[in-house]
Amino acid sequence: MMATFLKTLDAHGNDVNSCAFSPTLLATGSGDKAIRLWRLPDFEELSFSPLLGHSYYVNCCVFSLFGTMLASCSTDGKIILWNTETGESLHVWSHPDKSIVKVCAFSSDSLQLVTGATDNAICVFSTVTKELIRIIKMAHENFVSTVSFTPDNQHIISGSGNGDLKVWQAQNVHDNKCLYYNPECQDLGMALSSLAISPTFGSAAPNSQTPDDRTYFLLATCGGDSKINLWDLNVSPKCNTNLRCVLSGHIANVMMVAFSSDGKLLASGAMDKIVIVWCPIVGKMLFSLDSHSRYITSVAFSMDNKFLVSGSADRTAKVWKLDGTATSEAEDTPALIDLSADVADATPAANPAPSSVGPKPLLTWTPDDVADWLEEIGLGQYRDSFRENMIDGEEIQNLTNESLSQDLGIKALGHRQKLLRAVKIIREQGFYSPGKPSDESVPDEYLCPITRQLMTDPVIAADGFSYERESIQSWLRTGNRTSPMTNAPLAHENLTPNRSLKQIMQRIYELT
Repeated sequence: MMATFLKTLDAHGNDVNSCAFSPTLLATGSGDKAIRLWRLPDFEELSFSPLLGHSYYVNCCVFSLFGTMLASCSTDGKIILWNTETGESLHVWSHPDKSIVKVCAFSSDSLQLVTGATDNAICVFSTVTKELIRIIKMAHENFVSTVSFTPDNQHIISGSGNGDLKVWQAQNVHDNKCLYYNPECQDLGMALSSLAISPTFGSAAPNSQTPDDRTYFLLATCGGDSKINLWDLNVSPKCNTNLRCVLSGHIANVMMVAFSSDGKLLASGAMDKIVIVWCPIVGKMLFSLDSHSRYITSVAFSMDNKFLVSGSADRTAKVWKLDGTATSEAEDTPALIDLSADVADATPAANPAPSSVGPKPLLTWTPDDVADWLEEIGLGQYRDSFRENMIDGEEIQNLTNESLSQDLGIKALGHRQKLLRAVKIIREQGFYSPGKPSDESVPDEYLCPITRQLMTDPVIAADGFSYERESIQSWLRTGNRTSPMTNAPLAHENLTPNRSLKQIMQRIYELT
């Protein structure tokens, strides 16, 4: 199963932080403060693009259901509603505390817009009256990283930088009591980066008739533990979540998940620079895409499921064509098993048995163990070559880009880079000690913007950027009240530990 690369969109001057489709347009939002609109299906930029109105990073952009409106939110604390036919601004909201707004999402009827911000608050705005109709202060103990309405608009689902998930009722704007709280939606309390709700499963299905008046959906979450979790989200009569299965394939923080409009595909993008497309129906990886030079920030399917787009910190968005060959496996698969059905037959597919490789010390891996590991990370096509060359747990640590290409026949640069990144991860699981990396080998996101040194105690400042604690504290002690990155005034001097980033670096670089 393959996807065909179609086009690179490289008009932005900074990270592409968000991608979204309407029936006729693609929107991309960037750290260059701009939103660009691209016409489908040729992906040519519209004459009135870019849309300019934000003074700092655009963190998220989303279309209303029919694509007549576009909402964007930014580090400048503003949320802007745009007319997609003219490019004109319809309204500008300012966050009540002028905090960084990380995420925004329309209700399915497009009458409301919900936002999440770094002051830990959730706000709901009316797109009709243009009023702020609700604010949930301190909705989480950490910044609100992701938020969404359920397809029936009855509930709001939110996640935070602490990795927890909460469910709120959406209709009574005066009732801010949390209905349900999952304290560790991602393993080890790592940040919950993104959530998505299937548009066709359970109570989201058109004309759905659920047993016992039950209301339930399929929820996908992702975060700093490098995994995607699929949950049964029950909201009535009792509100809770039940873990359905775990999708493993990425080797770094998963930044974004998105369902296709028919619910048969799920895409994920991560800091390992890989996009993976899954069949959520059976919990199976379909294929992976490796073409970005820096980490993935966003993924989105077109409304007709013909295109997939990925945005990246490399300042580009990549467009892929999904023809019949890309979706045939999902289309030929039976519908997701209902909660009221017997799920025993689906368990093996959704939860494969753990590999024998995992708990074994790296130095004891046999060539067969290495071959099984290659299968796990999506590079099983090279298992025979590794076996023939007797690559075991000791030899795998000595692989280089040159040896992978010349001796093992891995011609695709993306595959070589993915394998070397995976080797770096598994080294810390065995007896091998790689030592402290040189600055040249460390991705930018692990370096303090002030000192350009590897961070050991990263914290998030009011501007949304991560810094080494000692460096940003020194910056503030000297009387600076502006962001070192944007030069904008800092709303406050509070510093939030970036636990997910620290845990990732500890895992990779063996920091203490």
